[in-house]
Amino acid sequence: MKYGVIAAVVALLCYSCSNDDNNTSDSDAQLIAEIENNALNGLWQISNYNDSGQNETSDFNGYSFNFDENGVLTATNGTNVLTGTWSVTSSSSDSSDDDDNSSDDDIDFNIFFSVSESSVFDDLVDDWEVSATSSSEISLFDISGGDGSTDLLVFSSI
Repeated sequence: MKYGVIAAVVALLCYSCSNDDNNTSDSDAQLIAEIENNALNGLWQISNYNDSGQNETSDFNGYSFNFDENGVLTATNGTNVLTGTWSVTSSSSDSSDDDDNSSDDDIDFNIFFSVSESSVFDDLVDDWEVSATSSSEISLFDISGGDGSTDLLVFSSI
């Protein structure tokens, strides 16, 4: 009898743990889909880029950004065209060490451009935390692993 009760308690605990994990995954998947759908909704511009307290928004004046459904990110100003990649992932499934650690369920907006370190676009290469998203604005932040400073990046629809 004693072993039967212990087995029932262990089975109940395992079941409730697995349900919690599935709910979190479903919630992350829904949020990721919402962010992706917003990003795919037309052209974007950088309306705010703050690098550790320095407003560097003007570095991206004139550029429009297109997030396509194949994960290709294109930035163009009519003369220059840069191509990179983008994705949205759950940081609970990666080993990022620059997350804010306030939750295991943070969502990352990943941006990559293959550019030299002297390019202003190198500043955009990161796994940004999503702070807010809508059909007209995507707000991101990153906490530096080095000095703890915060970078802010806001895309606004054009």
